[in-house]
Parts: sequence; C-alpha cells; structure tokens
Amino acid sequence: MSTISSEFFNCAIESSKQLCVLIDPDKFDNDRAAFFLKALPVETAYILVGGSTVAPCKTEATVKTLKTFTKTPIVLFPGEYTQITEAADGILFLSLLSGRNPEYLIGQQIKSVSRLRNSKLEIIPTGYILIDGGKESAVQRVSNTLPLSQNNVQLIVDTALAGQFSGKKLIYLEAGSGAGYPVSEEIISAVKAAIDLPLMVGGGICDTTQLQKAYKAGADLVVIGTAFEKGNFAAQASRLSLESSESSR
Repeated sequence: MSTISSEFFNCAIESSKQLCVLIDPDKFDNDRAAFFLKALPVETAYILVGGSTVAPCKTEATVKTLKTFTKTPIVLFPGEYTQITEAADGILFLSLLSGRNPEYLIGQQIKSVSRLRNSKLEIIPTGYILIDGGKESAVQRVSNTLPLSQNNVQLIVDTALAGQFSGKKLIYLEAGSGAGYPVSEEIISAVKAAIDLPLMVGGGICDTTQLQKAYKAGADLVVIGTAFEKGNFAAQASRLSLESSESSR
C-alpha cells in the first residue's frame, strides 16, 4: 500500500512537483472549512496542519472538520507534542536541525513518544531547517533559535546532509510564516543537488512566480500558508500547478 513517505519519494524521483497547503489552527475558521477547501487548487496534494503555538485541542478540532469535507491526506506539522492527534493521516516528525536548542532537536520528540508509541499515524522523520526570511518568525521566537543566513549556502547544504546521514526521510527548508522573502533559488538548487531525499520548501512564497521559481530550482513539494489564508493565491496557484504538471510530462 502506498504511504505518504513513498509518495514524497515518488514525487522526487518523477519530478512531478506537488503543492501543500499549510493551515494554522489558531488562524483557521472551522465554520468556513468547506468554502476554504473548495477554493484550493485541485492539484493540492497534501494539507499540513499545525503552528508554532496552538491552543489545546484546536488542532484536533481543525483536522476533524477538514476530514468532513476532503479526502486529501492531512499531515501534522506540529510546533509541539501537544498538537498531535490521531485524526490526521501522518505527522512530520520534526527535528530543528538549524538550531542548537535541545528541546527542539530531541526534547519535544521524546515528549511525543507516549502519544505516538501505539499510534496509527504515519511518522515521517523530517530534518527541519529554518532559513532567514528577512523578519523574525514565530518558529524563531518559540524555539529560541536563530535561522541560518541565506548567504551561507554551504552551511545549509551541510545541515541538510547531516539530516540525511542521521536517517531523515524528508528535508524541509523553511523561511518562516509570512517571511519577507522566500528561500533563494540558489539554496534550493544546492540542497537538492546534495541530498537523495525529497525536498520541501516553504515560507514567504506569495505569488505564482515565486512558486514557479521554487519548483524550477528543485523543490519537490512547496508549502503555501499565509498567501492562502489571505485568500489571494488559490486561482493563480491552480493555473500554475497545471502548467507545471504539463511541462514535466
């Protein structure tokens, strides 16, 4: 049976490119879930749910509401272990490789074990790398870590490879929600050339031009969050996703 992780790898091997939409439960209106989902591009492959700080039980309520209206796989993107819910299909088991705070390298992961030990969630070990996006992100504030400079491409590449060597199944380059600018094409290309894992990129991607650049640079999966929350991206993304799919055939 196909798994989310295997689909990630297939995406990387086939260069099919996939769009992910990130929903922050603290900013999402569950009463408008059906309307929100209808506005998403049909090419949306995954819905990520999570945030740096989310009120207790709100993640589960959001996932259950979304499940009522869509069959698109829902993957948790938790800021902390309390956001874990069995209602989802999978979880990005994040380790913040760019920081040196043990709480987000291994502390939160240990705290999550009691919830995941007998879980049916698909657990996807993910090397999470925070990149400077021009403004302080919520991840930076909550994790009390500094993002890696976009000028130090080699350090970012080495960090991604360290994630691969330590057994991660996915590398996620993140400029942060609402970033002033996204992860550069140079960084995406360099990391993609160095690793043998699916590459996910998010943060600061505000229009279809930036989405296209991320795809062309080597991102296998691109995450859009804030732009969809503002409601000004869906139609453009749908058109671009179709163009990308046709050009990759």
